[in-house]
Amino acid sequence: MTAGGGPDDAPSNLLGAYLQARRGLVTPEQAGIPGGGLRRVPGLRREEVAMLAGVSTDYYLRLERGRDTHPSPQVLDALARVLRLDDVEQAHLRHLAEPVRRSRLRRSAERVPARLHALLAALDVPAFIEGRAFDVLAANDLATAFSPRLRVGANRLRSLLLEPEERAFHRDWDRAVAQFVGAFRHSVADDVQDQRVVELVGELSLASGRFRQLWARQDVRALEGGSVTVDHPVVGELHLHRDKLPVEGLVLVLYYADPGSESAERLGLLAALTQEAPPQSLV
Repeated sequence: MTAGGGPDDAPSNLLGAYLQARRGLVTPEQAGIPGGGLRRVPGLRREEVAMLAGVSTDYYLRLERGRDTHPSPQVLDALARVLRLDDVEQAHLRHLAEPVRRSRLRRSAERVPARLHALLAALDVPAFIEGRAFDVLAANDLATAFSPRLRVGANRLRSLLLEPEERAFHRDWDRAVAQFVGAFRHSVADDVQDQRVVELVGELSLASGRFRQLWARQDVRALEGGSVTVDHPVVGELHLHRDKLPVEGLVLVLYYADPGSESAERLGLLAALTQEAPPQSLV
C-alpha cells in the first residue's frame, strides 16, 4: 500500500484517489438516489456523482483517473456537496486540486528550540512537543508520568495502534484512533511521498488492520484540541482538555483539567508523585 492509501493514489493522482475514496462512503439513500437492487461498488457510482454534481460522466472519469487535475472552484464546490464534505474536508479537496504545487524539498530534521525546552520545564501540566508525523520530540516529566508512551522518540500514532496499554488508557480507543488517523492525513496533506510518512504508513499498514481500513477512507480531521477521558493506572479516571498550539512548525500539546474538579486533584496528585528531571529532548 502506498502512503496515499488507494489503488489510484500515485503522487500525480491524489485528487482522483480522494474522490474515489469519498464517493465510496456516500450511500445512494444519502444522495437521494434509490438503492435499487445489487450494486457492484460501495457508495455512489461515478455516473451518479457526475449527474448530481452537474458535470459529464466523461469529465468526472477524467478527474478520478488523473487526466484532468485542475477542476474549477464551481466544480469543486459541487463535488464537495455531493460527497458530503465538511469544511476541513473541502479545504483538503481544494488543496489537492491546486494547479501549482510547492516543490518538494528534502525536509530537515525537526528540532525543538531551547526556549521550548524551558517552557516545558516551567509548565505544571502534562505538555510535550510533536512533529508533523506525530513523533514526540520533547516532553516534560508530568507528560511521561501521564503516559509513558509520551517519551522522546515515540510516535503517538504507532503507540495508539500497536501498544496494548493504549486500549486500556483511552476510554474510547476506537474514536481516538479514527481522530488520530484523520489528523495525521491532515498534517501530511499532499506530501505523502515524504520519506518519514512513507515509512510510518508502510509500518502501520502491515501491522494494523484498523489503520489500513481508516487510511483507505481518506478521512481528514482538523489539528485541534478537544477533551479526553483516560483511565490512568495510578490516579484513576481523568477528564482533561487537550490544546494543540503551533510553534515554529511544531505543535505544543497540553493536557489540563477544570480548576477545582476531581480530575484536577488527581492530576495534582500525579504531579506530586513525579520526580523532577530535565525535560527529554532529541539529540
